[in-house]
Amino acid sequence: MLDIAEELNRWVEQGRDFAVATVVAVGGSAPRQPGAALAVDADGTAIGSVSGGCVEGAVYELCRQALQDGESVLERFGYSDDDAFAVGLTCGGIIDILVTPVRADDPVRPVIKAALQAAASGRAAALARIVSGPPDLVGRALLVRTGEDDDNGSYDSGSYSGSSSGSYGGGFGAHPELDRTVAAEAAAFLDAGRTGTLEIGEQGSRCGAPLTVLVESSVPAPRMIVFGAIDFASALVRVGKFLNYHVTVCDARPVFATQTRFPEADEIVVEWPHRYLERTDVDARTVLCVLTHDAKFDVPLLQLALRLPVAYVGALGSRRTHLDRNDRLRQVGVTDLELARLRSPIGLDLGARTPEETALSIAAEIVADRRGGSGVSLTGAHTPIHHDVTSAPARRIGSAA
Repeated sequence: MLDIAEELNRWVEQGRDFAVATVVAVGGSAPRQPGAALAVDADGTAIGSVSGGCVEGAVYELCRQALQDGESVLERFGYSDDDAFAVGLTCGGIIDILVTPVRADDPVRPVIKAALQAAASGRAAALARIVSGPPDLVGRALLVRTGEDDDNGSYDSGSYSGSSSGSYGGGFGAHPELDRTVAAEAAAFLDAGRTGTLEIGEQGSRCGAPLTVLVESSVPAPRMIVFGAIDFASALVRVGKFLNYHVTVCDARPVFATQTRFPEADEIVVEWPHRYLERTDVDARTVLCVLTHDAKFDVPLLQLALRLPVAYVGALGSRRTHLDRNDRLRQVGVTDLELARLRSPIGLDLGARTPEETALSIAAEIVADRRGGSGVSLTGAHTPIHHDVTSAPARRIGSAA
């Protein structure tokens, strides 16, 4: 649901009733991942997608029905060779979809509203919803936010039983220990920026039955920092924005580092690259693209960059430049293990020549690195089309030994 937070937040502000269908789990080759959502309002307007088209019509009708009867429902869609005309995924996968009504008088609406507001404004938040379990608990929700975003440093909670608070009591309308357990687990999901499910055994749920909980994490956009205000950087900024990065351009030369040359950049910094990198915030999702192509900038910058816990470090240059740069980096104490992190020459082998083609090559390498792709052609390959190095099986807690 949080993947369409901006649009849904506008619907909430406008007082619209709607139902939202969210992918809970996938099996095999499925087009969308857990957290992907489709929403339908009372007028029949639809936004988002759960399957790329395969089952959208059927899910649309489930949303319309949920708006009428006020009931949450968990539905599975797959593909059957026995009934080729049945509603299902043509790719052969399986998806489980939770459909939840969010009407003005539904007690869950306040927590959904708070989650959408946080996600739409770029603040970190995790929304936990009960997917399966006792019928009276399905659809109930709990929101976890970071301490800096929430005055009490814990979570907001709400349920169909009418509870909405910022304390530990009453989140799911069951046992307070269940709220505390899910809040702690959801916080861990949020720290990792991960969306997935929790399997809570009967003992852990404290409600007499096992539960499945979907946790959706929304975190601020990852950073792409482009060092070197050159023509290749301009193209890379555009591609970075297309991939939903928060893009910063940094160059020590004020005549080149201007908003006029990089109108789509979120931030322009005129400073020596290594000095800026020393003082700015980076994390495990940050990508650093070094396009300065000048040893006096590259060496101190890469000496620092290769020791930071970032997702990607790439540097522009010919193979000859790469070898010379590596020698210079070794001279200032960079180890071979650290050099192994450097993507240089930057990008995948696409035969790129223009700035736009080079930007595409760099972006392709970043995506492949992030998702665990090989970068080879899918034609004739026998590897999965969709694979994610950050994916993990459902976490199970509270089960009987």
